[in-house]
Amino acid sequence: MKKSLLTTILTALAAALLVAAALWLLVIKPKNDDLALQDEKMKSMQELAELEKEEMESEYAQLDIQYGEMMLQITNDSLIAQLTHEQLRAQQLLEELRQVKADNAAEITRLKKELNSVRAVLRDYIRMVDSLNQVNQTLRNENTQLTGRLEESNRQNQNLQQERQELTERVTIAAQLNATAISMTRLGKKKAARKMSDTMSLQVSFNIARNVTAENGQRTIFVRIMTPTGSVLQGGGFFNYENRQLEYSMKKVIEYSGEETPVTVYWNVEETLMAGDYHVSIFADGNMIGDRTFTFEK
Repeated sequence: MKKSLLTTILTALAAALLVAAALWLLVIKPKNDDLALQDEKMKSMQELAELEKEEMESEYAQLDIQYGEMMLQITNDSLIAQLTHEQLRAQQLLEELRQVKADNAAEITRLKKELNSVRAVLRDYIRMVDSLNQVNQTLRNENTQLTGRLEESNRQNQNLQQERQELTERVTIAAQLNATAISMTRLGKKKAARKMSDTMSLQVSFNIARNVTAENGQRTIFVRIMTPTGSVLQGGGFFNYENRQLEYSMKKVIEYSGEETPVTVYWNVEETLMAGDYHVSIFADGNMIGDRTFTFEK
């Protein structure tokens, strides 16, 4: 009897264990597995949310940089002000995103929409700035061409002015009178003096050469005689030459018609003349038109 009771009890315990094992296998274990899977899924979703938030922060930061770089390419104050406003907006949204937790789906969704909006606005400004840059480049190219043509025109004008100046100088030089066949003779009482001590006057003769380009009319001819000592034989007056006053020895007013015109002037001896070199210079119209040196012995 006792053996039969023990057997019954052991059988019942075995059956209970089998039931518990079956219950664990069929109910408890799957439930625990589901919870583990759910935890793993939640963890993955959290990681994805964190990654998405980091990517959004990076995009906002890139937009901020792009706005800054774009403003360096333009000089339009109004457009710079607009870009500055949009850049500040991107910076503000970035700061809001940094303060939001990754699992705040509503805020993340809102900031993602704002990101798309900021990105779209940036694209519009990029097209606008590119268009302005193209226009500016075209204007710069046109300005460069105009500058080049202006410089070429200035060079041509300078060349023309230089040619005109050179031509004017040649015409002026061509129109200048020219004294030729210059001679100086010592005169005594009735004829040429053989000695300096017998000289009573000095005769200077020359021809104003033919010049059809020279202006006709009255001309004042100045003759300047320099003695061996470097002094000038005085004639009682001065004339203008190269912005200074020169003393002359003799002068004469002639009527010049463009044809060869002989001229003779005299200087009366009023001082003792010495032997040596006497330099004769002839001037007209502010120019020296001839000169020659004569040597007289005692």
